[in-house]
Amino acid sequence: MQTLESLGYQVIFDNNLSTLPSFILERNYSQILVLVDRNTNDHCLPKLQAAFGDITDYDIIEVDPGEENKNIDFCIGVWKTMLDFGVDRKALMINLGGGVVTDMGGFAASTFKRGIDFIHIPTTLLAQVDASVGGKTGIDMDNVKNIIGTFTQPQAVFISNQFLETLDERQLLSGFAEVIKHGLIYDKNLFDYSKSIFLDAIPNDLVIRSVKIKNEIILQDPTEKGLRKILNFGHTIGHAVEGFSLLHDSNPLLHGEAIAIGMICEAYLSNKLNNLSDMELEEIVATFTNRYPFYAIHEQADAELLALMRNDKKNEGNKLGFALLNTIGKCDEQFFVDEELIVESLNYYRNLK
Repeated sequence: MQTLESLGYQVIFDNNLSTLPSFILERNYSQILVLVDRNTNDHCLPKLQAAFGDITDYDIIEVDPGEENKNIDFCIGVWKTMLDFGVDRKALMINLGGGVVTDMGGFAASTFKRGIDFIHIPTTLLAQVDASVGGKTGIDMDNVKNIIGTFTQPQAVFISNQFLETLDERQLLSGFAEVIKHGLIYDKNLFDYSKSIFLDAIPNDLVIRSVKIKNEIILQDPTEKGLRKILNFGHTIGHAVEGFSLLHDSNPLLHGEAIAIGMICEAYLSNKLNNLSDMELEEIVATFTNRYPFYAIHEQADAELLALMRNDKKNEGNKLGFALLNTIGKCDEQFFVDEELIVESLNYYRNLK
């Protein structure tokens, strides 16, 4: 078992969740809630219940899975259920799930009666290395990602590799995009290491290093005033692609799939605006195209994609904000990019097919 000290709480790498019961019981909560979606209810809740030990009194709140359900309507449903359960301010919410559950559960807990305690137990690779650490909570609105939310820290994050066994290859690949990103923005050794990893055997040290990188960054900039913005590499364009896909595709892109596209486009912008070398651009592109399927983005979509980018929370005024690579392992913030060059980067991606 390993622990990381974060912003007033610990990230606990505990594969058997053996320390979870004592962590909860010693705090003497009035009530315990477990937020799940349909998938984690079926596949992950039994593992949590096996670890609970003497904890037998808890209530379960279930939401529908999928980014398309991370919105105010589902959040209202969670709040209403909390009212029905008579939840008071001394209750605890355990968010057992991927990024949708941890984002929305953290937001629901942080706002209900002006805030109750919550714990994250991320069950996807994406949530383990990204969504569960850093104190961001949020929901989407009008296909704009995480536009409503708070900075609220959990009481703890418990990371267990047993939950990765419940994931299919597509879900693992989605989370792996954020591991690659952490290497690109902060640690070339991690980037190089990630290229040799097979998804059916993701080593613990890869997850731990990725979480450490994010934690090192947020400790220096908890509320995203400066350095933390580099975590958004690939996300200005990637979030727009994700929102577009949610709106138009019957089988929408997963977060990491969209962010992989965003990182290719924003690596191109890095080459044009921040001295990323041609050789490193080619290396980055090959890393993603070797793992991630091509997604056809038609030119007719550009106007809608730009409209989504204009609502991105990283913007200032009418300027579209980006974090761009200087070299593999080093990222700078913040750049403002003309829309013509953004379209050029989308064309660069299209021409990779």
